[in-house]
Amino acid sequence: MPSAGAQAARHQEDNVLSYTEQAVAQATVSGARMSASSDQTFSDALLGHILSSLDDDKAEEIVTIPLKGLSEMADYMVVCSGRSTRQVAAIADKLMDRLKIEHGVSTKVEGKETGDWVLIDAGDVIVHVFRPEVRDFYQLEKMWMPTAPGQTAKA
Repeated sequence: MPSAGAQAARHQEDNVLSYTEQAVAQATVSGARMSASSDQTFSDALLGHILSSLDDDKAEEIVTIPLKGLSEMADYMVVCSGRSTRQVAAIADKLMDRLKIEHGVSTKVEGKETGDWVLIDAGDVIVHVFRPEVRDFYQLEKMWMPTAPGQTAKA
């Protein structure tokens, strides 16, 4: 027969294990990421929601750049254009609202006040919304687009 101290230790261990199982189950239900494969699934789902929102708001020339293995900051970069400062700001506003309300994703934003170039950091996906002239000037895609094997990047 185990001693009272051994029984107390076993009871405490059982409680810790049950709390751990509950925490894992709750995190899984709430959408928390638990592994590398679920990280990629989350990134892909987030990218899909972002592309859908940009398409709904008539963003133009949408380009997706995979960053996995190139940068630690995100898995994807999305670059698109709006026709005017007003449309650029509206695309950014609606995207941020949809991500927060429909998907519970908080974002950070820069440049929304001017509407020339808005950067939206959604964690695993970075979104750049440009006016066409500003996009042509910075040519951000050319800096980040992967080159084909045997080719060198053009400046």
